[in-house]
Amino acid sequence: MCGSVERGWGWGHCAPSPLLLWTLLLFAAPFGLLGEKTRQVSLEIIPNWLGPLQNLLHIRAVGTNSTLHYVWSSLGPLAVVLVATNTPHSTLSVNWSRLLSPEPDGGLMVLPKDSIEFSSALVFTRLLEFDSTNVSDTAAKPPGRPYPPYSLADFSWNNITASLDPATLSATFQGHPMNDPTRTFANGSLTFRVQAFSRSSRPAQLPRLLHTADSCQLEVALVGASPRGNRSLFGLEVVTLGQGPDCPSMQEQHSIDDEYAPAVFQSPIVRAFFGSQNNFCAFNLTFGASTGPGYWDQHYLSWSMLLGVGFPPVDGLSPLVLGIMAVALGAPGLMLLGGGLVLLLHHKKYSEYQSIN
Repeated sequence: MCGSVERGWGWGHCAPSPLLLWTLLLFAAPFGLLGEKTRQVSLEIIPNWLGPLQNLLHIRAVGTNSTLHYVWSSLGPLAVVLVATNTPHSTLSVNWSRLLSPEPDGGLMVLPKDSIEFSSALVFTRLLEFDSTNVSDTAAKPPGRPYPPYSLADFSWNNITASLDPATLSATFQGHPMNDPTRTFANGSLTFRVQAFSRSSRPAQLPRLLHTADSCQLEVALVGASPRGNRSLFGLEVVTLGQGPDCPSMQEQHSIDDEYAPAVFQSPIVRAFFGSQNNFCAFNLTFGASTGPGYWDQHYLSWSMLLGVGFPPVDGLSPLVLGIMAVALGAPGLMLLGGGLVLLLHHKKYSEYQSIN
């Protein structure tokens, strides 16, 4: 599935759904940028000196011979630009007057330009809602009749300064539609929590996705919004850049180790950096199954994904699962061994007697 090591990647985790699902987005990335064990990570909000505060979050992860730049923004729909360079000294340059203009090309740059080895982007364009009342199997059929989607370009987003947490290397974008005549989001919100990591580990909070220092995690949560149907399913439309004539591949991977997910049931900044190229690919991520449980139960939905460059983290068997396997497989072996010893000792006991003639 990820046999080539020359990959950039992303994978996600949906909840609730019938399977533990990892969604892999495969992009080309140079071998020399892979496998940094630790990185020095910093988060900063780039200030707009020309006007009102704009949400532009820069995550800089510096390794021994490379730097990863994640630039998250809610200018227009929520988007992230990922840039990998072959030097620990690369920097981000923002030209606000150009970035906020009708022609933002060149408003966002990573310098020096010749250090850039890999770049890509994801844009979260629309929140989708489907009526799944008469749909029994979303794996084999469309998710249901669609309602008019919510454009994330028309959302109003919070000031992320208050949510910036250097201790956990995280920040949260929280938004709701600016025009909401039916008051669907009167008590609801859509949030995107971004978190970076300095080393390989698992976060303390569920679903505890295994991450590396070459990755950044995004947690999406829809909370409190009123569904427009009795059994609404939700999803996200995601747009990414194609690195060639074809779109990046998206594959599924399943895990037998559920310890770390016990509750799971199986763009202006883009144009500013990449210019006016139009080789974009769109795909939909649908959350949940029509058979439930679903969003309609508690008006809560969450989904997590990882973005990064390098080897996708390999989710090996946890100590708990290994312990269970050892007990399950070891107990019969111990019983056989014990039975053999009993027979051996029993045979030795009778072999000490001498026959009487």
